[in-house]
Amino acid sequence: MFDYTIETSNTMEDTIEKLKATLMEEKFGVLWEFDIQAKLQEKGLEFNEPYKVLEVCNPHEAKRVLDKNKMVGYFLPCKIVVYTDQGKTKIGMPKPSALIQNVNDEKLNEIALDIEKRLMSAIDKSI
Repeated sequence: MFDYTIETSNTMEDTIEKLKATLMEEKFGVLWEFDIQAKLQEKGLEFNEPYKVLEVCNPHEAKRVLDKNKMVGYFLPCKIVVYTDQGKTKIGMPKPSALIQNVNDEKLNEIALDIEKRLMSAIDKSI
């Protein structure tokens, strides 16, 4: 499976605040919070569902994978999305293990699985 997505009854704002805190526990910081709904509306496009993309990074992990293969930078930083769908808040991400398979390096697969577990833990704790 390519993604990991869960649902919460919390508001998007509460979910994002909790997510930021749980990411910090796993040594990940939020580099950027991109509001897709606002950007599309700014461009004159009708998009009425809140949808935010958080770009998250752990600099030590980023360096570790880039030292092994520069192409991994194509997948960095990690992205976590928070959006509403039919009145429910959802949190999801592409799994790092699914992305890294394109590089064909067993050691990188192990690192990706570790990062994935930590990001999934942060997501789970934010609901």
